[in-house]
Amino acid sequence: MKAVLCKAYGPPESLVVEDIASPTPGPGEVVISVKAASVNFPDVLIIENKYQVKPPLPFSPGSELAGIVKAVGDGVTAFTVGDRVMAITGYGAFAEEVKTEAGRTLPIPAGMDFATAAAFGLTYATSEHALVDRGALKSGETLLVLGAAGGVGLAAIEIGRILGARVIACASTDDKLAVCRAHGADETIDYATGDLRERIKGLTSGNGPDVICDPVGGPYTEPALRSIAWRGRLLVVGFAAGEIPRIPLNLTLLKGCSIVGVFWGEFTRREPQRFAESMARLGRWYTEGR
Repeated sequence: MKAVLCKAYGPPESLVVEDIASPTPGPGEVVISVKAASVNFPDVLIIENKYQVKPPLPFSPGSELAGIVKAVGDGVTAFTVGDRVMAITGYGAFAEEVKTEAGRTLPIPAGMDFATAAAFGLTYATSEHALVDRGALKSGETLLVLGAAGGVGLAAIEIGRILGARVIACASTDDKLAVCRAHGADETIDYATGDLRERIKGLTSGNGPDVICDPVGGPYTEPALRSIAWRGRLLVVGFAAGEIPRIPLNLTLLKGCSIVGVFWGEFTRREPQRFAESMARLGRWYTEGR
């Protein structure tokens, strides 16, 4: 079979396509014939050796996929050959056939095509885990989303609205903010202009947001945190800006707030039952057209 391989760390142009052996499932594993695989920001980081997960060279990147079960290993009862499934791989999805853990493999919701299923997990499930499990976002609260025009950001807007929150979306251009509004944002802020903290305060009657979803880091985290409501929750989802911010810890004391880490990939491994419940909930929302 063919696979995209990272044989030396570098940009996407350094990847190669080669023939490798087809995988065989071990106990608790399934082999999937891949129909679609998505490209996410961690895929770029991992091939440049800038991600927290560092597989040995050579490896195939690709963190999630969708396809049809080709074979199952011993002990696998949830799937049979021919099932339509989606899977979280961490890496390895950019191949014609992929071996995955059965616990990180899920049935594709009814009516969802392979391309949508392949791009569903990392963005929507990360945001759902962040807002529901880590942020405990409640109906009537205010959610601020940084990097809101990205995949995780747009998913956070949609899920925030489903949960009954008022959503303020932050992005860097008018075009991006228009996309945020199309996905349901109640208010938008161009954080490339003006004082971010003051603009957030102005949209929240001085109270600040109850929950901040931050997948970007960089220069926007601290001013957003300085605007947060009493007992607010800052969700650290990632650092797409390429800079890990340094936060004055006295802000947590002054605001009575929490800074909460969101490592969705590790969550799927450590809490497979809750991961399955999360994906089932997202699947229901999808089939309901929400």
